[in-house]
Amino acid sequence: MLRGLHQVAGDPALLVGVETGDDAAVYRLDDAQAVVCTADYITPVMDDPFLFGRVAAANALSDVYAMGARPLVALALCMFPKELDPEAARLILEGGRAAVAEAGAVVGGGHTVRSPELLYGLAVTGVVHPGRVLRNVGARVGDALLLTKPLGSGLVINGLRKGAIDEASARSIIERLAILNRAAAEVLVEAGAVVHAATDVTGFGLSGHALGMARGSRVTLELSLGALPRYPHVEALVAAGVTTGSTRPNRAHAAPATRVAVEGGLSPVDDQLIHDPQTSGGLLVAVEGDAAEGLVARLRARGVEDARVVGRVVATALDAEPGLVFTA
Repeated sequence: MLRGLHQVAGDPALLVGVETGDDAAVYRLDDAQAVVCTADYITPVMDDPFLFGRVAAANALSDVYAMGARPLVALALCMFPKELDPEAARLILEGGRAAVAEAGAVVGGGHTVRSPELLYGLAVTGVVHPGRVLRNVGARVGDALLLTKPLGSGLVINGLRKGAIDEASARSIIERLAILNRAAAEVLVEAGAVVHAATDVTGFGLSGHALGMARGSRVTLELSLGALPRYPHVEALVAAGVTTGSTRPNRAHAAPATRVAVEGGLSPVDDQLIHDPQTSGGLLVAVEGDAAEGLVARLRARGVEDARVVGRVVATALDAEPGLVFTA
């Protein structure tokens, strides 16, 4: 969702709008069914049109999964330069269609415009029970925080563009970005009431999405830097000076509400990692503390191998605002 928009008074059937910067809009049809609507598109992640299409589609579908919903139909959003090779365009669309089919949904059409920059993504509609919507608010003191995918995809993608990582090493990571959050979402839905809040970690980075959960829930999220999973080669990329265009604004947005309880402050790698914009990132989830380890085991048994506990939810001090605390 867009940062900075405000909810406009209107239809009470709009269960989720832009008021908390949640991952998708939710509109109630009746007591048993609500539709979930979202749209997202990205620039190419590497010079492989089919893989680009898969990653872009997984990235867009993730918003539906973060709401605990099931995707039904997608529309292709194509901003294609005039000079784009028709075969490359076909492969992009085919990659997207393959990811949507893996999600159990269909591509029902789309729209193409000429653009000086290549972008591709999806508008996705899903369905969820109105009483079982996962929100990015609702985290409770005592909850554990889970993360289901590593961090650092922005560094890897930009590192490839700058020649700071070889294509084979980057491909092995970017192929992981094409993995859907479907299994993770299904486990969370099956877990039911022990899951209190969820969001996917994408363009605003871990810091931005975690801060949205903290503020919306009126709590503080305490995250352990040592527990955060990261993709291979991240340290070398940071040492080579790789960063992204979104890292600095992400840092500026989170800084006023962030405290670092680490002697010497953030290392350069940790500083980049927590603000790095993610493409097709994992789910950040607040769950009952006693249920956390069991839920991690269930996630890993379903193939979500990087799932782990990365922190906890604590009460906000009386003289402070909800925010983030990073510990060693």
